[in-house]
Amino acid sequence: MEAKIKIDRDFIISEIDKRIYGSFIEHLGRAVYGGIYDPTHSTADENGFRKDVIDLVNQLNVPIIRYPGGNFVSSYKWEDGIGPKEKRPKRLDLAWKTIEDNSFGLHEFMEWSKKVNAEVNMAVNLGTRGIQEACDILEYCNHKEGTYLSDLRKQNGAKDPFGIKTWCLGNEMDGPWQIGHKTSYEYGRLARETARAMKAIDPNLEFVVCGSSNSSMPTFVSWEAEVLDITYDEANYLSLHHYFDNLDNDLSDYLAKSIMMDKFIDSVISIADYVKAKKRSSKTMMLSFDEWNVWFHSKSQDNEINEKTPWSKAPRLLEDIYTFEDALLVGSLIMSLLRHSDRVKIACLAQLVNVIAPIFTEPNGKAWAQTIFYPSMQASNNGRGIALRTEVKSPKYDSKNFNDVPYLDSMVIYNEEKKEIVVFAVNRSDTEVIDAEIELGGFKANKIIEFSTMTGFDIKAVNSSEDDSVKPCECTYIGIYENVLVKFPPLSWNMIRISVDKN
Repeated sequence: MEAKIKIDRDFIISEIDKRIYGSFIEHLGRAVYGGIYDPTHSTADENGFRKDVIDLVNQLNVPIIRYPGGNFVSSYKWEDGIGPKEKRPKRLDLAWKTIEDNSFGLHEFMEWSKKVNAEVNMAVNLGTRGIQEACDILEYCNHKEGTYLSDLRKQNGAKDPFGIKTWCLGNEMDGPWQIGHKTSYEYGRLARETARAMKAIDPNLEFVVCGSSNSSMPTFVSWEAEVLDITYDEANYLSLHHYFDNLDNDLSDYLAKSIMMDKFIDSVISIADYVKAKKRSSKTMMLSFDEWNVWFHSKSQDNEINEKTPWSKAPRLLEDIYTFEDALLVGSLIMSLLRHSDRVKIACLAQLVNVIAPIFTEPNGKAWAQTIFYPSMQASNNGRGIALRTEVKSPKYDSKNFNDVPYLDSMVIYNEEKKEIVVFAVNRSDTEVIDAEIELGGFKANKIIEFSTMTGFDIKAVNSSEDDSVKPCECTYIGIYENVLVKFPPLSWNMIRISVDKN
């Protein structure tokens, strides 16, 4: 099978915002307790943070992390997680039917985020709370001193303000499952007035307003249109959420589901630009795809846990064990985000540890990288710079839900500082090698720095604490001739780094 990848140095999508490689930590399952925080673990540092987890997060090079939810935030009292731990109250978490003891809270997360060199994208509760509580947490976090709340922060051990810039105004408020669910009008009004009040405290903030929880919501489109109509002047980003599954166990259809992400993003861009035109605004609304991932493996188990053992602390919820085929789709989903990097400025792989996550841990045991860790790691570390318009000519196939699916999915990045071209590619064919020619318009290829491929595994293969062999390895089926010629193995995630000069 033959294909061609064609780019030109002048055909630019956008400078990639590094925050497109963000992630998410929610007080859900074992994401916090037993995940990033476990004072009894052999690797725990003086703060109780698992150092083996920190090492893996640092390998992912995550630039921004959304916290503390998620559904959890819609009934969360942030004040419960500050001050002496022995005085912090235990609460019912209504979102996930668990007990939250608040031994890990705001200060702990801010300290942990420093260990992994990540900014914080802080979500505020607009479910059971409102404007005053949002202003209170902002004053506590960002005001220097001289007020009750800022001085309380100093008393609790943080002399300097946290300086949090990006704030999510609620979470999935379109969802009937959400504590404090609202109509688009109710939410839009509350979000707008909350943003206005918070900007009175700190005018340099950025706000993310809630879009639809997914594209199949009955209110999708009308929700976005009304929320943006109300909040357009105050908001900087509109959020998108979407999770993907393979419940039909149909490989060819599953690997095409990145097309759903492309269409979802395109639709939301159209809605945002409609509101822009309606308002005669010069401002372009950017997007925050702040929840995305594969999620389906653990759902039956989750229902059983919630029904049989409610109100426990940190139960094993949403613990998907990811397969090789999941990693292939995640690679294509990342490329979808990069194709839209002119509008998607923040994205959060949901989540980071244990809960539908690239990193998995066991109590008193190891932490290890799941299969989806590797496309995420390679993209975050090497996909910085300029996203180039990538034209792919490839044979196509039809699946159950998609037509004209290219067997080859690819995205090309130019890193001007390093003088290198980075090619990401997924071969969706389960039988055919793709012989691809890469035409680098405006660049001269000097040498191949790296060609790694993740291939040759059973589609249901997984990693574990004992065997984490489902990962990329070096590949040599590449050469520089008039153009770059490469062989992409069947069912493969690929990364090529090429040293270049501009012609």
